[in-house]
Parts: sequence; C-alpha cells; structure tokens
Amino acid sequence: MSAALAYAPRDLAAEPRPTPAAAPVAAMPAAAPAAPSPVPAAVPAWRVALYGAASIFLGVTQGLGINLVSANLPGIQGSLGVTQIESNWLVAAYMATNLAGTVVLYKMRTQFGLRRFAELGLLFYVVVTAAHLLADDLRSAVILRAVMGIATAPLSTLAFFYMLEVMPPARKLTVGLCFGLMGGQIAVPLARLISPDLLELGHWHGLYLLETGLALVSLAIVFLLPITHPPRQKVIDRVDLLAIPLLAIGTGAIAVLMTVGRLYWWFDTPWLGSLAAVGILALTALLILELQRAHPMIDLRWLSSSEMLIFAGSLLVFRILLGEQTSGMIGFMTMLGLQNDQLATLYLIILAATVAGLVVTSLLMGPGRTPMIHMTALVLIAVAAFLDSHATSLSRPEQFYATQAMMAFAGAMFLPPALQVGFGQALKRGGNAIVSFLVVFTGTQTLGGMIGAAGLGTFVTLREKLHSSALVEQLTAVNTLVGERVQLYANAYAKALADPALRTAEGAVQLGKAATLQATVLAYDDLFLLIAALAVGALAILILHQAVVLCRASRATPAAA
Repeated sequence: MSAALAYAPRDLAAEPRPTPAAAPVAAMPAAAPAAPSPVPAAVPAWRVALYGAASIFLGVTQGLGINLVSANLPGIQGSLGVTQIESNWLVAAYMATNLAGTVVLYKMRTQFGLRRFAELGLLFYVVVTAAHLLADDLRSAVILRAVMGIATAPLSTLAFFYMLEVMPPARKLTVGLCFGLMGGQIAVPLARLISPDLLELGHWHGLYLLETGLALVSLAIVFLLPITHPPRQKVIDRVDLLAIPLLAIGTGAIAVLMTVGRLYWWFDTPWLGSLAAVGILALTALLILELQRAHPMIDLRWLSSSEMLIFAGSLLVFRILLGEQTSGMIGFMTMLGLQNDQLATLYLIILAATVAGLVVTSLLMGPGRTPMIHMTALVLIAVAAFLDSHATSLSRPEQFYATQAMMAFAGAMFLPPALQVGFGQALKRGGNAIVSFLVVFTGTQTLGGMIGAAGLGTFVTLREKLHSSALVEQLTAVNTLVGERVQLYANAYAKALADPALRTAEGAVQLGKAATLQATVLAYDDLFLLIAALAVGALAILILHQAVVLCRASRATPAAA
C-alpha cells in the first residue's frame, strides 16, 4: 500500500538557474516563464471499473478463505466425522499462522518485488486450495488450514494495490481505502449465503472446489492486469531468522488458546495453561530481542507512544463490540436451531448495509472527521445492541433486520477512518513503521477478533449457568405450575409411550431442556446489554478525549500567536 502511494503523481516545478555574478544588470535576459506543472493523466472509466472489480474479487477470495470454514463447522463436522470441539481446530490452525505469515510475506514482497511475490504467492495459494480437495480426515485438514493461513496473506495486499493503482492521489486514502476493504468485509455474510448450496453439492470438498476456482481466477488477474512495481528495499536480515519464529510461536499459541480455550474450558484442561505460558514466553523473548536490534522488525518505541496505544486500543475495542453480530447474533440464531439457509435474508441485509456503510464513509472521510464518524458508529452499535437485548426464545430473524443492518453499517464506518489515521502516521515516520503498523493492525483484527469471541462466549456460558441455577431452584414438585407443564410435555408422548411413568419422566426431561433454552436466551440478552454498555462507555471516553484535544489546541493557539 505504501509503495502504491509513493508512486502517486507529484507536481514538479522548474527551478530558474542562478544569475552569473559578473554579468551587468542591463545585459540580463528576460526571465523565462516557469514550466507548467504536469497534470496527471485522467484514468479511463473502464480501467477504474476493471481494476476496482479486480480488487474486490481478490478481497472476496481472501475473505472466503477465512470464513467458508468457520461459517460451516457443523456441516464440515459431519463430512470429516469429528466432534464439535475437534472441528474448531480447523479455525485455530488457520489463525495460528495468519499473523506471522502476513508479516513474513510483506517483508518478502518489499525485498524481492511485487510481481514475483504476487505470482509465486498465488501459485502457492492455488496449490494449497486444490490440496483441500484431497483431505478426508481431520489431521490432513488441520495441516492444510495452517498452510492456508500463510497462503491467503498475498490476497489482502493485492486487493489494496489494485484499488490504489487507479485512484487519484487525493482519493487514495478515502475512496481507495474504503473500496479496498470492501471485498474482505462483504465476504463474511457472503460465505454464509453461498455455503448451503456448496455443502449440498460436495460437503467439505464443495467449499474448496469454489475456493480453487476463485484462486485460479485471481492468478489470471495478476497475469493480465499489471500494476505499478514498488521500489525494492532490503528489509530481511539474519536476526529475522530468530525474530520471525518467535513471532509465529507467540501469536500461534495465543490464537489456538483463544479459539479452543472456551470449548475445553479454561480451568479444566492443563495443557491450555502450558500453551499460554509458551505464547507469553515467546512474545516476551521477541520484545527483548527487538529492543536490542539496531533496525528492529517492530518499532516498539513508536508503538508504545500515546497515539499508537490509542489507535490499537480503539481497534481492539471495536473488534470486541462488533462481536455482537459475529459471535452474539449468529450464535443466538444457531442456538435457536436456525441454519444458514434459513437466515439468507438476514445475511443479504447485512451485505447490503456493509456496502452502503463503505460508500457513505468514503464520501464522509476527510481531515478531522474521524472522531465524528467513530462517534456515529458507536451510537449505532449501542442502539442496535440494546434493542437486541429484548430477544426471546420466540424471536426470529425478521425481528433483527433493522438492528443487524445498523451493526453492519457501523462496522463498515469504523475501519477505513481508523486505518487512514494509523497508516498516515506510519507513512510520516517511514522505515520499519509500515511493518510495525501492519503488526498492530493485523494483530488487533485477527487476535482481537478471537479474544472478543472467546470473551463473549465465556460470558454467555457463565451467565447461562447462573440463570439455569436460578430457574432450576423454582422447578420443585410442590409448584403446581411445574406439575402442569410436566404433564403437558408428557401428553405429547401418549401415542409413543404406554407407560405413564415413562411419559412423566420424558416430560420432566423436556421441561429441563426448556429451562436450559430460556437460560441461554437470558444469557444472550445479557451479552447484548453488555455490548450496549461497552459502546456507551467507549463513546464517553471518545468524547472526553476530543474535549481534551480541543482544550489543548485552544491553549496552544494564543501561545503560538
């Protein structure tokens, strides 16, 4: 992305030559008029549309590589013959290698060139996606998913390059940034829209038959549509041979812990503690190593500045808040027994709201507007989450169309302005700041999303246990309403069970299931209310921060005058 911006046309004004000191004034010729600044040639509309479509296609391909599996774990579980917990290792394997793979491939692209990076990277991606068609057991599938986490890294970079290639310099960090993110963001609802038909056609292999076709088309795009070659820089040294493995071990261990920790439960599985210790030790060793390097891979001193801490914190908070849709609402619908094909209209609305949010944000972005855009997004999240907190066991997708559209619109509004601010600071600093920014951005999006999902899922589990215990305390034999409900459930088995005792026992079981369902619904309501409260708190902090900034600016102006 930085190299693409570096190739933006610049105005080059001709400088007059110095006048010889010995020449008389009268003999001096008239000054020649300055040469006009070259005007950048307008990019044809067809080329803008072609490169824009290529950017969105590459982003969608990369996003589907992430979301096709996570959106279809129940179907994949049946295809591979594994349990629910075992199927989540497919997600954990992908996330464990994605962050380190992104950093490694960025450094390789910077040192060896974009063209070679794109061609070899996409060839590798095609091979990995095609290899998924041969995986028939969990072990081989997990290995391929781990390799896939590295293989998809070139696509997000290329999606940005193709969008920035045809954008005028004034719109690279506004319209170009928003539409460069579009493919990856619309891939989340798109994966759930198209996956039911793919599973019917070929189960697990049906998902990756499509993925292989998309990879081949992406490879054709790279060969047919050339883009500007950024300048090469030597950014890899011998110390990276130690730093990159430490980064991979540390982030990989934390990613696996956040993905499967809630399923195995945090305090019941000893190896989770060992995994956390390995991740913390590896990241600590990486920090010590980076502080000793003359040219560190990650600029820790810049990352520890107040501006970058605020930037990283805001990214992390928003990733957790946006878990209301990915972890909260989708989990709630799944708990009610609704599948992807029954939620198609809801996903279409989310898709349309995401596109609308990116378009509107591209028109609103400008200097000094980021706080107002983020305030608007927080208000939308708070209102949507509060309305969702009134859900019941009888709620259906139609009742969440408006709130989930608000949530998707807010998610689309947040990321481009934040990325514009952070990337602008990295460009001003230069050097390794681009890699440092890439680590912060990818880390908050990848690990932040997993931490949010793990935290919100744990909250739902704890609240469900609390509500279940409160409901079970009221289900006593002396309560006449309990006896009537048990008898009502037992009557449903009158034709199947002749023994009255067995019917009563089955009625009691059904009553227990109903109580568990109600407890889970209450837990999700608590989750939505918690997210609404967090959004209001984040809004208050943002308003306070802006007030402090304005006060400092007002004090600095008279002093400067």
